Amino acid sequence: MNSADQPSPAISFAGVTKRYGPVLALDQVSFTIQPGEMVALLGPNGAGKSTTVDVLLGLRHPDSGTARVLGQAPQRATGSGRVGAMLQSGSLPDRALVSEVVELARTLYQARYTLASLLELTGLTELAHRRTDRLSGGQARRVQLAIALAGDPDVLFLDEPTTGLDVASRRLFWDGVRRAAASGTTVLFATHYLDEADANASRVLVLAGGHLVADGGPAAIKARLAGQIIRAAMQPAPGSDLRALPGVLAATVNGAEVELRTSDPDRTLHAMYRSGACIRNLRLDGASLEEALIHLTTPPARSTL
Repeated sequence: MNSADQPSPAISFAGVTKRYGPVLALDQVSFTIQPGEMVALLGPNGAGKSTTVDVLLGLRHPDSGTARVLGQAPQRATGSGRVGAMLQSGSLPDRALVSEVVELARTLYQARYTLASLLELTGLTELAHRRTDRLSGGQARRVQLAIALAGDPDVLFLDEPTTGLDVASRRLFWDGVRRAAASGTTVLFATHYLDEADANASRVLVLAGGHLVADGGPAAIKARLAGQIIRAAMQPAPGSDLRALPGVLAATVNGAEVELRTSDPDRTLHAMYRSGACIRNLRLDGASLEEALIHLTTPPARSTL
């Protein structure tokens, strides 16, 4: 495929900088997202995630650089009805029926789902005649998702959409998002729940201090943390000399529980068994997304890895 045949990006960020007084929220951040991708935006508090979403929705303007959504300025793309969004805060009309709220959102768009299909997509069919003031937190967030999807958007933005929800509610919520993505909707979501990013994103963008510090699939992001992780219980409890074992890059000791990041698991394990300690509950894993994220976003002088 030559460049003329390649689709235009659904989202593009080119050298975007945004300040709030003396605070630099985004510093020359650049990335593109292709149509149909489902991308997680990760980073610690204050990394610039919400500012990125706000710029892409046209709610804030960059101080320099350009942002485009579906080839248009963000405000124009949002005004066209081709963009859906769920922000961190939001409320529903009091005492209205779920079906009434979703139908009101649906009538605002020309290209849209039927009411029945939208309720089914977001798992709300059985709640259609329940009042909004009698919904659980997870149910209310699914109604907000239905509102965001009402126009069958080409691009969907989600900013911390499942904060405070229990595991079952989060699972139901993401089932609806995945089904929308399967129909071709491009999804960019910011989350602190790294299991959500690992399970749902085909690609991860990591922000730290206003900079884009990593961009790749979850497996590639995890591979940025060198070595493998050995976890075990050792009796008697080991001392600090674990860091001197062959291949060990970093060690954490909590009583009898040890966690070793090693570049050579075979040599490390051989030395552990030769120490004469009783070793139980041995596990050998690759780095988790959480461990990789901490490694990528922690300043070197403060890193424990």
